[in-house]
Amino acid sequence: MAQPLVKKDDDRDDEADYSPFMGIEKGAVLQEARVFNDPQLDPRRCSQVITKLLYLLNQGETFTKVEATEVFFAVTKLFQSKDIGLRRMVYVMIKELSPSADEVIIVTSSLMKDMTSKTDMYRANAIRVLCRITDGTLLTQIERYLKQAIVDKNPVVASAALVSGIHLLQTNPEIVKRWSNEVQEAVQSRAALVQFHALALLHQIRQNDRLAVNKLVSSLTKGSVRSPLAQCLLIRYTSQVIRESANTQAGDRPFYDFLEGCLRHKAEMVIFEAARAITELNGVTSRELTPAITVLQLFLSSSKPVLRFAAVRTLNKVAMTHPMAVTNCNIDMESLISDQNRSIATLAITTLLKTGNESSVDRLMKQITNFMSDIADEFKIVVVDAIRSLCLKFPLKHRSLMNFLSNILREEGGFEYKKAIVDSIVILIRDIPEAKESGLLHLCEFIEDCEFTYLSTQILHFLGIEGPKTSDPNKYIRYIYNRVHLENATVRAAAVSTLAKFGAMVDTLKPRIFVLLRRCLFDNDDEVRDRATLYLNTLGGDGTVVQTGDDVKEFLFGSLDIPLVNLENSLKNYEPSEESFDINSVPREVKTQPLAEKKAPGKKPTGLGAPPAGPPSTVDAYDKLLSSIPEFANFGKLFKSSAPVELTEAETEYAVNVVKHIFDGHVVFQYNCTNTIPEQLLENVIVIVDASEAEEFSEVASKPLRSLPYDSPGQTFVAFEKPEGIPAVGKFSNMLRFIVKEVDPSTGEAEDDGVEDEYQLEELEVVAADYMLKVGVSNFRNAWESMDADCERVDEYGLGPRESLAEAVNAVIDLLGMQPCEGTEVVPNNSRSHTCLLSGVYIGNVKVLVRLQFGLDGPKDVAMKLAVRSEDEAVSDAIHEIVASG
Repeated sequence: MAQPLVKKDDDRDDEADYSPFMGIEKGAVLQEARVFNDPQLDPRRCSQVITKLLYLLNQGETFTKVEATEVFFAVTKLFQSKDIGLRRMVYVMIKELSPSADEVIIVTSSLMKDMTSKTDMYRANAIRVLCRITDGTLLTQIERYLKQAIVDKNPVVASAALVSGIHLLQTNPEIVKRWSNEVQEAVQSRAALVQFHALALLHQIRQNDRLAVNKLVSSLTKGSVRSPLAQCLLIRYTSQVIRESANTQAGDRPFYDFLEGCLRHKAEMVIFEAARAITELNGVTSRELTPAITVLQLFLSSSKPVLRFAAVRTLNKVAMTHPMAVTNCNIDMESLISDQNRSIATLAITTLLKTGNESSVDRLMKQITNFMSDIADEFKIVVVDAIRSLCLKFPLKHRSLMNFLSNILREEGGFEYKKAIVDSIVILIRDIPEAKESGLLHLCEFIEDCEFTYLSTQILHFLGIEGPKTSDPNKYIRYIYNRVHLENATVRAAAVSTLAKFGAMVDTLKPRIFVLLRRCLFDNDDEVRDRATLYLNTLGGDGTVVQTGDDVKEFLFGSLDIPLVNLENSLKNYEPSEESFDINSVPREVKTQPLAEKKAPGKKPTGLGAPPAGPPSTVDAYDKLLSSIPEFANFGKLFKSSAPVELTEAETEYAVNVVKHIFDGHVVFQYNCTNTIPEQLLENVIVIVDASEAEEFSEVASKPLRSLPYDSPGQTFVAFEKPEGIPAVGKFSNMLRFIVKEVDPSTGEAEDDGVEDEYQLEELEVVAADYMLKVGVSNFRNAWESMDADCERVDEYGLGPRESLAEAVNAVIDLLGMQPCEGTEVVPNNSRSHTCLLSGVYIGNVKVLVRLQFGLDGPKDVAMKLAVRSEDEAVSDAIHEIVASG
């Protein structure tokens, strides 16, 4: 049932407006449709009934085949009426009903008659309807009329024929392409819409012929287009030609003069379209941007909100790649902070935050403070994200920006808004060491009055990780213990765990923590009591100032060393008896494939959702898995585990990927295998590895997989010894070998006898990047200067011809496998030089910093200067060797 167009106001009952279609039903309207059969037609009544039918169709109401046929035949009888308004409704109704081929014949003659009528309105609408419902056979019969209509003197008729051609091009392209001459003539029309539609159709006809499109753009850019709409289309086609052009040199860019000339057009839409096209050019230079930025700056002070919005949104995008080019507009954008349109104000704020310098931060914060209370949460989140980026850009301003975030955290707002602020504070705490203590205090003050359980528990968890590492952990205890008295059971339980972490990590606080934990034993929630009991018993019930053992810390706060899926299955299968459940009976082999699922592209998790600093939990799981296998137990500490590398194509009989585990003197290949054939059971599964192209590696151990049932992942391992501490590289060939047994589908039992079989896998490479951990630094300059200059090695290299500077930067980053710092992996468009900063930890836990300086040496050749500092000069030399040989 239709809803009122305007919500009824209790104070204005008599003035409320309601939809005229409220309460209409399909059955009643179909009954009303019988008026179409009256000998004396009432045009007004018939028009009202058609309107109701169209409303029902557009609301998603479905008509049965019989109902649609009856309505269609009834509507065709209305052609006898001479009322122009009713005739237009008939045309619309026939288009919406989309009659079948048999029914089309009934109206074809009437529509063809109207198409050749002297009444222009009849001709235009008849063309639209005929082209909508007709097929290719009838189209050839009326093609002559359509060609004539395209060049008709009446713009309504010409536009109808051109728009119909655009639709027909999808179904009957060969016929429409024969109209090129007529469409070309229509492009020269003086009527604005005709020229617009003609240009659109002509481009679609030629779009697959790049040379034809170039000729079209070349001819029209000389000034024959009068329609502003057509001019906007032409600008878009010109931009397309420029993008596809191979020559991107600033001085020889084709058609740039045309785009710049359009900036002086009298129509605002053309000016904006040209400005936006210039800003979106590949490799646009500051000189080319200047005229576009100038006109956009004028639009910022326009009285029309749509122009202000369009200009500030475009400048916002430009600021991401060319912030310096937009700084001239900052004064105009500051005046937009108070704009009545909040979308414009938000874009102005975020643009200013991207283009502002360190000296303007405080002034901006004052302006934003007044602005934040007037906008919706969705806009506030955008501003918060921009402020976080600004703080990471100017770490010295962290105090004022952190204070701003804490102030807005105390104001009213929804969950997503508060979560965005908390995530931003957490990221600043992790990336800016100087902001840690003030940030933690702001979070503590927030949970004093936080209405969201999720945020409170997450902040408490984060406090448990970072709080004990601060200079004075004692000051956070009060805030945490308050949660035990004032919050719900979920938050109380989280607070108990956080208190226990402080007790375990800070020995001097242990007596006081024990007093607080004993009070929690009388809580009315069993989870809170259980946690308090566990922590008191494991940390040492007397609460004296003694050091907590590493094994206790690992048990309470470390990662679980058995897969949760295996634990869950074991608990389900456990039958209560006199013997208690033994956790050592749980299989420790990973039944699922860690990291095997490919993550959807998107942003990396940030804030509270991000993993804490240090090795990811998957590496811990790998380390414990490998150390539990006797053959690999003496290899030492796992340095790095790679992401899975696929060794089979999708949809093959067996799916195999491999994870490379790097130790100081060994490399272990973990082959994750899945059997995708229901009628087969694989046994004694092993991968035969040929290391003939990896001379420095020698195989020392392997662990076969006993059984691989259908759709149940399993692992087999092969270990190689290599020279200790050396980044040995090589290529390995892989052959999957197994015994295959047929499985009876009815019983699920496998046959006793099997056949040995092999399956060829893709090759695998161990590369230099496998010996480097990606570990970032928050302040590269401080880290660089704190390293011994005696361990610095500098050299220059020629990288040869490259597609672009960005491609060269990415190639070196991939070769070294290091973490880009401070966003330096992004190369500005059309830049001829670039500096990239990298950091990482080399095998042997040696910190490494790299400064790369790239420059174009000629049209395509790239030269690079590489400076390396590390804690070991041998490692600095090794990095240079990797680049020299790569």
